[in-house]
Amino acid sequence: MKRLPDSELELMMIIWDAGRPMSRNEIEEQLPGERQLSATTILSFLSRLQEKRFVQVRKEGRNNVYEPLVRKEDYLKQESRSIWKRLYQNSVGNFMAALGQGDELTDQDLDELQEFLDRKRKERG
Repeated sequence: MKRLPDSELELMMIIWDAGRPMSRNEIEEQLPGERQLSATTILSFLSRLQEKRFVQVRKEGRNNVYEPLVRKEDYLKQESRSIWKRLYQNSVGNFMAALGQGDELTDQDLDELQEFLDRKRKERG
């Protein structure tokens, strides 16, 4: 599975989050206000996504609708592994050092992290 550029990933996130096939107009309506793209640009991105086999297109009435062929969970899992490997050399220590630099982590963030670690430890037995 190929890594998507940010612009194509943005459209895939909209389609995945909708949980149903979407037309180009519906996708365009879901773009953030500051991120307005022309219809031809959106169609170009959708065409690339189709070529990469991330979406399939079918005719529904007078519109084309775009449906995901790749599950969001599968893509995110692969992307996470890739980032982990490329940026942190598969090292929890490197990741934690990068995560813990500065004051970006709130107490709530640390609580969520601890809950995640506790849950993972329980799953292992």
